[in-house]
Amino acid sequence: MNHKKVKEKLFNNPNVKKEYDNLEVLYDIKRQVIKLRKEKGLSQKELAEKIGTKQSAISRLENESYNPSIELLYKIAKACDRDLHIKFD
Repeated sequence: MNHKKVKEKLFNNPNVKKEYDNLEVLYDIKRQVIKLRKEKGLSQKELAEKIGTKQSAISRLENESYNPSIELLYKIAKACDRDLHIKFD
């Protein structure tokens, strides 16, 4: 069974689908951080140094089920010459 079929089968369960959908915001943040870091030509280590943390913290943010603080996201935005906007729709 391929990935697509497994996903379809799992999503037949409304609880699984709901939990998956709830994670979408976190994954979107991760994608944006990675994109921003790469646009600036920064390695994880270089970004970490700019915001006063360790490379492992950036790695966790980009790769694991880690919920970043608004403060960390703000530091990343400023280190990359960007503003941070949070909104509720």
